[in-house]
Amino acid sequence: TQLKYKAIARSGVFEEVNEAYSTQVCSCCGAKPDSSPKGRTDLGIRHWICSECGAEHDRDINAAKNILAAGGHPRLDGGILVLQGE
Repeated sequence: TQLKYKAIARSGVFEEVNEAYSTQVCSCCGAKPDSSPKGRTDLGIRHWICSECGAEHDRDINAAKNILAAGGHPRLDGGILVLQGE
């Protein structure tokens, strides 16, 4: 609620998106391969490779890209600039 209030007060954009499966869907090809981590049981898996397109993913960065795309933002060609150093 506070984040929504602050965004609106500063003429920003606020949009709620469903983050379900954001860690499991490949942010490159959009597939939900068997190689992706599944829910709470696979929380220890931090990196995975998409069995469909071969893209290597950090679980959190992949989820962030999918959430940005779900919010209507274009996919970022160069990745998320703040996280590129990781």
